[in-house]
Amino acid sequence: MRIEKCYFCSSNIYPGHGIMFVRNDCKLFRFCRSKCHKAFKRKRNPRKVRWTKAFRKAHGKELTMDTTFEFEKHRNVPIKYSRELWEKTIKSMKRVEEIKAKRQARFIKNRVKAGLKLHEEAEKREVQQGIHLLQDPEATAKKVRAAQRQSARARAVEMETDD
Repeated sequence: MRIEKCYFCSSNIYPGHGIMFVRNDCKLFRFCRSKCHKAFKRKRNPRKVRWTKAFRKAHGKELTMDTTFEFEKHRNVPIKYSRELWEKTIKSMKRVEEIKAKRQARFIKNRVKAGLKLHEEAEKREVQQGIHLLQDPEATAKKVRAAQRQSARARAVEMETDD
């Protein structure tokens, strides 16, 4: 069973699914769904369509250069069947997948960290621009004490007038 990749969005195409387009020069284009097929027919560039893998890789949203991608390449060389080789291949595929997941998580964490740093700097700039709107805590405390004194005096004056 061979799992193909969509020509437009690079998602997996399982057997019995998707659309195959054969151009006049006998080049095969496989698409996972009609959305990709229609975009291809409209001559859309996958690197400019935001939801494709090509866009995400071109704009630094996903890992692009990594040694784990070498394992996903097609090898059309026939190899004699060996159960041991088959078992080793399955184990190595699982291990490569784990390594790939860890590296992608690290890449995303570093990307988010840079965004948080920019966000923090923007907030600092905003506070610096509006610093005159913020009041000094001591001045606020003095105003509160003065208001309390006035209210205490007002109560005292009321008590004297009641007597």
